[in-house]
Amino acid sequence: MAASLDDELELDNQDYYSLLNVRKEATQDELKASYRRLCMLYHPDKHRDPELKSQAEQLFNQVHQAYEVLSDPQSRAIYDIFGKKGLEVEGWEIVERKRTPVEIREEYERLQREREERRLQQRTNPKGTISVGVDATDLFDRYDEDFEEMPGGGFPHIEINRMHISQSIEAPLTNSDTAMLSGSLSTHNGNGGGNINMTVRRVTSAKGWGELEFGAGDILGPLFGMKVFRNLTPRCFLTAQCGMQFSPRGVRPSCSLMTARHLDQNTMGYLQWRWGPHSSMTTSVVRDTKTSHFTLALQLGVPHSYLMMSYQYKFQDEDQTKVKGSIKTGWFGTVVEYGAERKISRHSVLAATVSVGVPQGVTLKIRLARANQTYLFPVHLTDQLLPSAVFYATVGPLLVYMAIHRLVIIPYTCSQKQQDLELQRKSSEVDMVKKKQEAESAVLLMQESVRRIIEGEESKMGLIILNAWYGKFVTDNSVRQERAQVIDVTVPLQCLVKDSKLILTEASKAGLPGFYDPCVGEDKSLKLLYQFRGVMHQVLSADTEALRIPKQSHRIDAEA
Repeated sequence: MAASLDDELELDNQDYYSLLNVRKEATQDELKASYRRLCMLYHPDKHRDPELKSQAEQLFNQVHQAYEVLSDPQSRAIYDIFGKKGLEVEGWEIVERKRTPVEIREEYERLQREREERRLQQRTNPKGTISVGVDATDLFDRYDEDFEEMPGGGFPHIEINRMHISQSIEAPLTNSDTAMLSGSLSTHNGNGGGNINMTVRRVTSAKGWGELEFGAGDILGPLFGMKVFRNLTPRCFLTAQCGMQFSPRGVRPSCSLMTARHLDQNTMGYLQWRWGPHSSMTTSVVRDTKTSHFTLALQLGVPHSYLMMSYQYKFQDEDQTKVKGSIKTGWFGTVVEYGAERKISRHSVLAATVSVGVPQGVTLKIRLARANQTYLFPVHLTDQLLPSAVFYATVGPLLVYMAIHRLVIIPYTCSQKQQDLELQRKSSEVDMVKKKQEAESAVLLMQESVRRIIEGEESKMGLIILNAWYGKFVTDNSVRQERAQVIDVTVPLQCLVKDSKLILTEASKAGLPGFYDPCVGEDKSLKLLYQFRGVMHQVLSADTEALRIPKQSHRIDAEA
């Protein structure tokens, strides 16, 4: 049961109702009549030729399986709700315990919850960040007279001066409890340290959750913290957090409180108070729409107070391109940032930001996010505000990206798309060939029955199917490829004639015996030319439209 529940439920291409040519509301008598008729047609004992006998046995088993499912109320309810997947092990176990369709649906929902719980237990959701800081100030801040005296002074000195690595995983314990383990290592100019944290979160209700955090490091010492989230109203929520940091200098308590409120459909307002080593009060407004993202924030605190404003524009293109800019000013100085972000593959996003500040200088920040992993490369170019550094930080990454995009990314994505299309085409071709072979086998088995039906209908001037086509029709006869998408279904339809009547249900005709889908994904129709009581009739019917012939409205005018 577990194995099949882990698979996604999906309907098979073969529709049992269409195979038996009955309505979804068909009674037991209708099912039995259709089943007997098809059994007489496909029974293996009626054919002596080994090849025809084998083909008849295969079709007979399909019809028998469809009748077995639809004739039993419980298995029919499972099939109607879940499709053929529901008829596997988990479906029959349901039937043993529950008797009505309503109870079956309730039981299946319980099994769905169990499946989700198993999926949670198997998922760790790893996340990681790698940051590599590069000091390239020698490109712009060096003094020529000093470099002339040093060996190799003609080449700028670029070094990695800091690194940071962090990783976290989640371990769901139950549907409401989750354990998270995270750790990080950092180094800066030869000095470094690390820490490890463990967090246990419990979802108490649909309105809130709480978590406990335990941590330890080689610099700050053990940490104990607690965090609580609560929805106060449908438009307002509150987050409270407190912690105790044990260090060689003593215990350092901290506390924070944040409340947020929906100002309108796209705008949120935040108010945060923080007490501890860096006490502050922050208020911000964030507006996020389909095409833009705007943030305005003001912080008053020790040691830093600042005013920040940022704006991001989202292009509505396939690559999800975004451009952004921000300005931040406070006691520390002023920083202006601008950059862009773009999706370069199905799971990867590349972003570049230029930071220009006083007295910080100029820094180029490159970020690559792939799935749940993030790679950061901050490159510090100069401690001064130099126009040349700003120019190269802006133009250089743009030129490199354009070259890589044209020479690497575009060929790679095109190759991937071509491979996907080729796989889909081959899969579709294999499936169509199989269905076509089954349809041709069914037509061969119908020949004798059709001959007898035609003789009987001719003797009483009944219903004779002269020509029947199924597929995609076109008005321009010069388009030969389109005409190839229509198949001849004269024999299968004549075989369904009974008492000078032909009745087709609203299901897709592709599931009828002797039919197959000649143009998957396209709109299809059924076109018939038939004779009834010596008069010609013609009709064009949509694929899923119920059809009943003969009809007076189908009659072809004699003059026409």
